[in-house]
Formats: sequence, structure tokens, C-alpha cells
Amino acid sequence: MNAAFAQTGSLPCQEQVIREEHMFSEKNAPCDKVIITNLRNIICSGNVFKIEYICKFWSDKAKAGERVNFLVPEAIYTKEGTLLIPACSKVVATVIKIEKQKIFNKNARVYLKYECIILPDGRAVPMNAKTFTKDGALKEGPWMTTGKLAASTLGLGVVGAGTGVGFSFIPNPAKIGVGLAIGIPVGCTVGLITGLVTPGLKYHAKKGENVKIILCDDLCLPKQDCQSCGE
Repeated sequence: MNAAFAQTGSLPCQEQVIREEHMFSEKNAPCDKVIITNLRNIICSGNVFKIEYICKFWSDKAKAGERVNFLVPEAIYTKEGTLLIPACSKVVATVIKIEKQKIFNKNARVYLKYECIILPDGRAVPMNAKTFTKDGALKEGPWMTTGKLAASTLGLGVVGAGTGVGFSFIPNPAKIGVGLAIGIPVGCTVGLITGLVTPGLKYHAKKGENVKIILCDDLCLPKQDCQSCGE
């Protein structure tokens, strides 16, 4: 069961496992197990939960080594009703790498290490977590990329339509129709190609935007006291 069940050493009394409980698991989370002891609530490695940005974040204005602060907006309980993380706890992360956007529509990627959770009473608890995505990176989603391509395609489609009408400069409705029939497809094709070969999107997150993180190690949250030890 790893270090979670080793002798605690500096803790004032012997640790005993009381029961096993379960998180309200996020989709595709590999684990939902929580171990309840007389001293700690242990959220096991592989659990996933949501946090949100305290301030906006822009990949083009950040660099490796900077701290990023998040909030746990709502209290996190187990299915059995045990409070694990109080509302308004803070999660502190460090930027470990930023990959700038590249041509051929490759979006910027931001890699964070989530390394500490600060409880409302001021206690700081070490943690080890990463962003819950396929590659562990934060980046703009496919809908934003699709929107970028659509904007480029439609924009140059309009230009193509105007150019096509310009070719049919004689004010004849039939010729204008021919010009549109030629100009719109050409403009849209050029727009799509242009959108594909231009640099991808920067990563921008708004204040309050949610991020899912996955625990790489057990997160051990101490309880307020050790009443079960009789001390």
C-alpha cells in the first residue's frame, strides 16, 4: 500500500486504518479509492479532481519556473460523506515547460507540476499531480482550433467572392453569379490551406476556468487532531 501505511515517526500516535472510501470519480479516472485512518485522509494516486484558475493565464506571458495559483471552488467529499478537501483550499503549481505554438496549426502547450495544497486554516500539504490530459499538457481544445480554421476559411472566402465579382465587372447578374461561383470556392480553399499552415493558437485561460488534475502520488491530508488515540 506504499508509504501511506508506513510508521509515521513524527506523528504523535500510531496510525491505524479505519476504512476504505471512494471519491466521486471523474470520467476515465483510473482510481477512486480513499483510505481513512485515525490520523489522515489519504486520497490515493490516480484520483482526479477539478480546480480552477484564481487569475487569468496566458502562455505567451509565462515562463518556466513561475508559480500558478488555483482554487478548489467546492468542498470535495467521498461518496460516504467524509470531507477530504475544504472549499477555498488553494493549489500551487509551477510551470515546468512551455512549448510555443508552431506552424501547421500546432497549438502551444503548457506543462505544470501541481506541488502543494494550502488548506483554509493555513496548513500546506505537499502533493504531486499533473494535468489530466493525454500528454499532461494544457492547450486550447479542438473547438478553438476549428474556429480558427473556420474564421480563416470564411474570411478568405469573402475575399475570393469579391475578387470573383471583380472579374465579372460587367454589371450582368449572370456574370456576377459566375464570378461568385468561381471566387468563393477558390477563396475558401486558400483560406483552409492558410489556416492549416499558420502557427497554432496560444494557450489562454480565464479566471475561474476549470482544470482536471490527476494525483501521481497519494495525497495525505492530516486531520485536525488525534482524538481516536485517547490523547
